[in-house]
Formats: sequence, structure tokens, C-alpha cells
Amino acid sequence: MGDKILVTPRSITQEGGHWALRKLEESGFQVIFSTPGVQPSEHELMELLPGCVGYLAGVEPITGKVLEEAKNLKVLSRNGVGTDNIDMTSATRLKIKVCKTEGANARGVAELAISLIFSMVRSIPYSNSLLRQGHWKRKIGIELKDRKLGIVGCGRIGQEVALLALGLGMKVLAYDAFSQPTFTASNEFEYVGFDDLLKRADVISFHCPPTEGKVLIGSNEIEKMKEGVYLVNTARAELIDESEILNQLNSGKISGFATDVYRKEPPENFGLLKHDNVICTAHVGGFTKESVDRAVEGAVDNILANILSTV
Repeated sequence: MGDKILVTPRSITQEGGHWALRKLEESGFQVIFSTPGVQPSEHELMELLPGCVGYLAGVEPITGKVLEEAKNLKVLSRNGVGTDNIDMTSATRLKIKVCKTEGANARGVAELAISLIFSMVRSIPYSNSLLRQGHWKRKIGIELKDRKLGIVGCGRIGQEVALLALGLGMKVLAYDAFSQPTFTASNEFEYVGFDDLLKRADVISFHCPPTEGKVLIGSNEIEKMKEGVYLVNTARAELIDESEILNQLNSGKISGFATDVYRKEPPENFGLLKHDNVICTAHVGGFTKESVDRAVEGAVDNILANILSTV
């Protein structure tokens, strides 16, 4: 066949490929990669995409300008669930099929969210850093049993987080604006309104897409929260007003903030990074061997199913 497929996710390019890509090669496609381990720029995409019939994409911004140049592109397949990085209006107009791999990274992101919660409430990075510098200083922590975890967005990832939290003896409050509340896990799990969740939760974890044009958590929302609340964001940076988070960390209203996501990756001039009560990870939520394998294989299968069906 000889048609090209562009592959850009950093989890694949930095490793020089992935076993699931052999399915593409065995079907006669030529697999090409963006710069290894680096999120491709608009300029690089505009150089690589022309001539490609398929695009296995990561979280890089995919603009209408890029898609306009991709004259032969039939399928854009995400190795994840989010499509807010894609100009969907242009993709629809240009008749480019956009596919997602629902649930592929759910367990990896959920386990990271729980890990960040443990790290915050027991000040693990803080203690580790001071000990490495030769200082013996302790912060008192809290236990999670019987604490209330608020989950904003109860899709595949939120549900995995709920199950893990319930296993720890936490009580779970869930809010979801986009799907029907059909998931039920135990008597310690309940769906609540957004404001109710903000008022009652000891820890809040975000697992929802951003709302265009506005943040989900700003000064008004933080004011409704409990004194000393902990926040975890493994979803999208755009959900959070970062300057307000910093203000409320300094005031003590927020005891801890953990994030795996940033408006620009890697982040520049990220004020939260230097705060003792902030934990930052390098967008590693879905970066486990198992999650990557599921996501890449699913994205490849989506490309093949949609391209071959048009041949």
C-alpha cells in the first residue's frame, strides 16, 4: 500500500516505536515518527502530515491550519480519550474521522491520583527532599479512612478512582455533568451536586474535560470548600485557576495541591512548582506499560478499521 501513518505520542517516540505498530506495517503502511520524546509543534506537524492517510496522535494541539494541510488524512486516532486538543470543527468539515481509545489509560491515571493523594496527606515528597538535604523535619498528616473523597467526573477514570478509594475505607462523593449516574459501587458512594461536593469533600480529584472559556475551580468555588482541603488534578490544567490555588495554599485554605497536567508542557514559569505543599508530576498518569500498550493497540486498531473500510 505504501501510505504513511504519522505517530507522535511521546510515550512511543521516545522509545523508538511500539510492538503494536507492526500491525500497520504488516498491512502495508509506512510508519513515520515526530521528533523523539518531544511534543510536536504546529510547524512540525505541517511538515510531516501531508501525504499521511492516518495519524496516531498524542495530546499536542492539532489546529485547523494543520488539518487543512493534511490533504490525504482519513483517520486521526488518539491514544487516549481526550479530544479537546483537536480542532473538531475543522476535522468534521474536512471529513477526517477522529477516534478515541476509551478507558485505555483509566487504571494508570486512577492509580496515580490515589498515589498523589497519599503523597499529599503524608507529605512524602516534602520529607524526602528535606532528608536528602540533611534536615530532620516532620509534618503531621491525616489518615484517609472515613475521609470524604470528591470525584469530579465519574467516567472510566473516576470510577476506577472511586473503587480504589472505597477500598481504602474512604467515603466517595461523585459529580458528573456529562453522563448518566448509572455507576454505583457501595453504600459509601453517592452522587451529589457540584456545590455539595465542594462543601463536603476532604479531598477533591478531577477527572473531567475542561469547560471552554472558563475555569471550573476559581475563587468562588474554593470559598465553598472545607478549610484544609486537598486537590488533585490529573485531567486538564485548564480546569484550575492556578494563581488562585497558589493564593489559597499560602492562606492555608488549601492544604495541598497535586497536578500531573499543565497548560504548556513542559511548564514554564510555573509558580506552583516551588511551593512546599504542591506535588508536580510530568504528565505520567497514563504512562504505565499496561496503559501505553492498551492505548497504542487500540489506536492502531481504530486506524486500521477506519482506513481499510474505505479502501
